[in-house]
Amino acid sequence: MLSSLKPKSETFHMKAAGLDEPVLVRRSPRARRISLSVNEAKRGAVLTVPRHATLDEAGRFLAKHFEWLQKRLAAIPAPVPFTDGVIVPLRGQDHVLRFLPEVKRRGAVWIEEGDVTAPFDLPNIHVSGATEHAPRRLKDWLKREARADLSTRCAEHSATLRVRPKRITVRDQTSRWGSCSAGGVLSFSWRLILAPEDVLDYLAAHEVAHLREMNHSERFWAHVRDVCPHMDRAKSWLRKNGGQLHRYGAPTTTY
Repeated sequence: MLSSLKPKSETFHMKAAGLDEPVLVRRSPRARRISLSVNEAKRGAVLTVPRHATLDEAGRFLAKHFEWLQKRLAAIPAPVPFTDGVIVPLRGQDHVLRFLPEVKRRGAVWIEEGDVTAPFDLPNIHVSGATEHAPRRLKDWLKREARADLSTRCAEHSATLRVRPKRITVRDQTSRWGSCSAGGVLSFSWRLILAPEDVLDYLAAHEVAHLREMNHSERFWAHVRDVCPHMDRAKSWLRKNGGQLHRYGAPTTTY
């Protein structure tokens, strides 16, 4: 079942018979038992193994849950690379990407309303310049849009809760949508710009509230609800649809 395992490594890959992609193995000193999960963002399986577990034990555990793993991996939505003509969401609304290599302008990315004569009247996100650079230009633009929206929402919620973040960063986080450090730095996934605006607003409220309560106590959730009355609706949307956001601009291979 398992091959190419390096027991002394903290994190490594292994091949499992019957899977096209390798499984990411993490040896954890804190893990009490072997566990198996699927990382939708990275489009692969993760096997967490305690230090005391043996290769044979890990192999038997994977074999026991192999059918479950195959179903979960098969259910991961296909990636949607940033290419001309694909549909991607922006603030929860579908847009069509249009790469325009023959056009050169200072603003490399801009939005125009769709063609009313087309079957689907969707707005277009235009990206100018060489086609090979278009995905990077688009991603950089989406990050800037995310930073602008998150900065605005964080500023409003911070004023209400009487706190002040030290800094706001936007990255391609895969393990969480947002975080708040002990030093007051708020970090967010740029992919929140793809979600409906009330979802982004909820994540901003969530992390700003951590500046008042660095926990998930009742007092913390009360702060979030005070500044974000639509909290429950946004949380529900993330549970149902959050994994879909990682497919856009994703590589076609795992890990």
